[in-house]
Amino acid sequence: MTILVTGGTGKVGSEVVRQLVERRADLRVMVRDPARAALPGGVATVPGDLNDVAATRAALSGVDTLFLLNAVAPDELMQASIALNLAREAGVARIVYLSILNADRMVAVPHAACKLPIERMIFDQGLPATVLRASMFMQNDLAIQPALLGGVYPWPIGGKGLAHVDVRDVGEVAAIELLRREAASGPLPPHAITVCGPDQLSGDAVAAIWTEVLGRDVAYAGDDLGALERGMLAQGMPAWLAYDFRMMFRAMQEHGQAEPGAAGRMGEILGRPPRSYREFAEEAASRW
Repeated sequence: MTILVTGGTGKVGSEVVRQLVERRADLRVMVRDPARAALPGGVATVPGDLNDVAATRAALSGVDTLFLLNAVAPDELMQASIALNLAREAGVARIVYLSILNADRMVAVPHAACKLPIERMIFDQGLPATVLRASMFMQNDLAIQPALLGGVYPWPIGGKGLAHVDVRDVGEVAAIELLRREAASGPLPPHAITVCGPDQLSGDAVAAIWTEVLGRDVAYAGDDLGALERGMLAQGMPAWLAYDFRMMFRAMQEHGQAEPGAAGRMGEILGRPPRSYREFAEEAASRW
C-alpha cells in the first residue's frame, strides 16, 4: 500500500515522513520541485502542488492512503477541498488530515476558519479520515530565539493558556494513525484526535520556563496585538498573513487552546507521555 504525503518538506510533514520511513512504509511525497526536496534517501517524490488539479490527480494515482497537509495560504480551503474530492475520485480509502484545535472557536481567524468546513466535509460525507486537531507547535518558538535571548517572550498568547504540542509528536501520531488505517481490513469511519501537549501555559508561564532554562530573566511582552501585527509587517510579512496572526492570537487570548484529557489520550496512542514544553525548551537551549 502506498501513502502520499503532502507538505512533506515542512515543519510537520517532514516529521510524518521521518516516522513513516522508520516504520518502513511505502510512501511518496508530493513536492513542487523534486530536485530541491530535502528528503530521506530512497523516498519517492512526485511533482506538483495542491493548486494543480492535474498534478494532484496524477500524484494520487495508485495511492491507497493520503496524509493531507495544507500550507497557510489564501486559497487553503480550495486546495483542501479539491484534494479530498480527487482522493475520493481516485479511490483512496484512508486519509489523515491535519486541522487545528478549537477551529470552531477560531472562526474569525482566516487560516483556522477554513479548517472547519473541511472537517465538516469529512464528517458529513463519511470520508474514511482521521482529523488531527493540533494545538500551537512548540517549534514555532524557535523562530523567536533572538527575542528570548534578549529577555522577552514576544508571542501575545494571553492568560487562558495553550497546550503547545511538539511537532515530533504530531508526526508520530500521524504516522501511527496512517498505518492503523492501512492495517484495517477496510475503510474506517471518520474520527478526530486532539494532538496537544500536557501543560496549559499562559504567556507568563512560558516566560518563566525560559527564565529557568536560560538562566536569565525572560519577561512576557504582553497582549498587544497591534504591536504584533506592526512588527510582522516590518519584517516583510505579507499584510494578509500578519493580520491572520493577529486574529489567531486574539482567539488564543479569548479562548486559550487546550482540551481536558487530550494529552492522556495522546499518551495512549504514543505509548508514552507527549513531550512537555519544558522538555522542548531545555533541548532548544542546549543547542543555543
